[in-house]
Amino acid sequence: MKHLSGLSEIIDGFDMFLLDQFGVLHDGAEPYPQTVATLEVLKERGKAVVIISNSGKRAASNIARMERMGLQRDLYGHMVTSGEVAWNLLRRDGSADSVDGFKRCYLITSGEDLSAVADLDIELQDDPADADFILLAGSEGNLYPEQHYRELLAPAAARGVACICTNPDKISLLGKEHYFGPGRIAQIYQELGGDVRWIGKPHPEIYEFAMALHSDVEASRILCVGDSIEHDVAGAAAAGLSSVLVRGGIFANAPDDEIDRVSALHRVRPDFLIPMFRF
Repeated sequence: MKHLSGLSEIIDGFDMFLLDQFGVLHDGAEPYPQTVATLEVLKERGKAVVIISNSGKRAASNIARMERMGLQRDLYGHMVTSGEVAWNLLRRDGSADSVDGFKRCYLITSGEDLSAVADLDIELQDDPADADFILLAGSEGNLYPEQHYRELLAPAAARGVACICTNPDKISLLGKEHYFGPGRIAQIYQELGGDVRWIGKPHPEIYEFAMALHSDVEASRILCVGDSIEHDVAGAAAAGLSSVLVRGGIFANAPDDEIDRVSALHRVRPDFLIPMFRF
């Protein structure tokens, strides 16, 4: 694991950059200080830049949110979210995992956002126990305790209702605050005996979707930049890609031994370590 002061030390070795969003480019409320300048350099150097995010929301919703923060659309090439990948799978299959007849959906999202199911041939349900599948696209862990979701989902798990988690992040970042994310709710569902299909980092579909956008770029020339060992680093390794761990977001102020501990836990290490997303 090589310590870097900035991407300038390795930029010539890569043609495509897969950038995590939360914890790398911004904190959920505003961009980090060097984000815009670094994206501008990557653009000037002709690098293919794809934002690859575990957001359960569609790409357009994430683009709009970034623009409100001052991260304009022309700073990067594509936005790929796990929500977008899942939406395309559901639209193509008409159901979860190609199972015909999965029409009744219970949606767990953040706030009032319904983009995860917009224009899909499904019927939203008020009770998860009445659904054919649960679409876990967001978390309101900042508003409700884990027990709320445990009680809400227990009857559905007992019925064997399938669950699709389109945001595997177990920790969500909002400004300086951390709270449990959709991935933790999916874990709770598994603890209750329910089955979960995971879409997003570190699972393969999102990387296949992103890499197909620049199929001419060899895997050895692709660099993933993220703040999570469990999702960004492990996902990159499984896809045969190099990775940079940003010591912001989840690992802000974390000592080296904590990074070593988590790397050992997930049996994967980043190729590079950087203080923040900067050139």
